[in-house]
Amino acid sequence: MNNINIQDQIEQEVEQARATCDTSGSNSAECAAAWDAVEELQAEASHRRQAKPKNSLEKYCDANPEADECRVYED
Repeated sequence: MNNINIQDQIEQEVEQARATCDTSGSNSAECAAAWDAVEELQAEASHRRQAKPKNSLEKYCDANPEADECRVYED
């Protein structure tokens, strides 16, 4: 699932949550569960935006942690 699809899914869940809350009441368990689903999708979308692909040096160091280029020095 890519970011475009997750945004469409969020919009659909928001519409469904509004409809659920309109029919079952804003204090119902069904309403709360519907908004929880929206929040989970929003969190997933945020997580995907933050995940960065590794560059070539990071990939190299993952495969060769003992290489001189991959040394990490601590203060």
